[in-house]
Order: sequence, then C-alpha cells, then structure tokens
Amino acid sequence: MILLIDVGNTNIVLGLYKEKEQLHSWRISTDLNKTSDEFSIQVMQLFTQNDLNPKEVKGIIISSVVPNIMHSLENMVKKSFKIEPIIVGPGTKTGINIRYDNPKEVGADRIVNAVAAHNKYKKDLIIIDFGTATTFCSLTKDANYLGGCITPGIRISSDALFEKAAKLPRIELEKPKNIICKNTVSSMQAGIIYGYIGQVEYIVKKMKKEMMDLGCDEPMVLATGGLANLIAKGTRIIDKVDPNLTLEGLMMMYEKNKE
Repeated sequence: MILLIDVGNTNIVLGLYKEKEQLHSWRISTDLNKTSDEFSIQVMQLFTQNDLNPKEVKGIIISSVVPNIMHSLENMVKKSFKIEPIIVGPGTKTGINIRYDNPKEVGADRIVNAVAAHNKYKKDLIIIDFGTATTFCSLTKDANYLGGCITPGIRISSDALFEKAAKLPRIELEKPKNIICKNTVSSMQAGIIYGYIGQVEYIVKKMKKEMMDLGCDEPMVLATGGLANLIAKGTRIIDKVDPNLTLEGLMMMYEKNKE
C-alpha cells in the first residue's frame, strides 16, 4: 500500500492506494501546533478503525503548501511507518515543464494537479482548485505549465465579511435561488456564491483567450477541491469536476520518483 498526504492550509487529505486503486481517503485538520506524536496517534487511529495494518504501507509521498508543519509530519512518518517519505518539491520528477519566472515559487498542490490532469486528459487545460485559496492554472497538451492566478478562497471571502462587518453573521455556504434576497443571510450567500461564480467565469474567459492567442485549442476547464461542486452547479464554464485529482497526481508522482 502507498500512503499519499496532501497538506493544505485548512485540511490534510490522506489517501491510501493499493495497485493504483484508492482504498481509503481521510481528511483531518491542518494544525501547526500538533506534535509528531499527536499526528501519529491520529493517523494510527484511522488505520485501526478501518482494520488496516500500517506495516503494509511500503511507500509515502507528501505534498505541502504549509512549510511549518513539515517537521512534525516527516517525523510522524519516520517513527510510525519506518519510511523515508518522498517530498514534492524542487528536484522531484514531474514530467511537466514549468514556465514560471521562478519555478520554485509554484505551489506543490498546483504541480501535483497539473501532473494528474496532463496524464488523465492530454488536452489544453485550465485547472481550478477550490481550496483555502482558489488557484487557476494553465496547462498545454504538450505538458507546458504556463502559469495562472490565485484568488482568496470562498470561505476566506465569507469569513472576512463576518470578521470585519460587525452586524453580519457567519453563514453556511449555500446558493440561494435568487440574487435579490429579502434577509441578511440569503443576501450574503447570494453575494458570495454568485459573485464567486462571476469571478470564475471572467477569469476563465480571459485565460481561454490568452491560451488561444498562444495557439492552444480551446482549453477544457477542470475543477477540483472541496467547494468545486458548489460553483460548478452555478455555471456552464466548468466542463468537469474531478474530486480526486490531487491524490491521483500524488500517486503518479510517487511512481515517477520511487526509485
């Protein structure tokens, strides 16, 4: 079995694969204050609850956008699984040509998504990852990562309203039927969700034009991340939601780098 660990700013997603097939996936909170022992207890509980033997894990790969948590996570892996993990970063084999001004600046999550998307779809692509931040990435069918843009995530936008406007409540992220709303909660939901849909549509249209000006075909728009379905249901500009894109990318990168 192979353990895949994707560390985001809000959650850590763990995937357990056997012969390239997903057996289990779990989501735990990203907590900078947790020690390696505390992470070990939490991960071992997940294995126990699912009648899994940690000794059957033969390889581990970690992708992280949270540098300050890596010391604890790496120690957890070494102590609990007796394995030296592969860390996605400079020098990791990807098969992707990073056309960024400074390739080291590209987040590990964006690289992993690009690896999975290229290998699965073999098309000119726009990849949108709806996480703590929302990332838009441009990838050609020839595996050239052209760059993209980053916006505040939907939850960040919602939390900012609650934290900075004294009379506005914290709300659930649900799309109301109308944009002309008659109460505060629905008005906030409409503004955040429909506003975000509009942002996504505008950015994607601009990215499509720039890619096609470079000679690309009209790119397929691929979405992933926890809130991808919420936005995809409100627009036709997203062609496909692929919820397991990051874990599949990690599995592909493990295969490329295991030797």
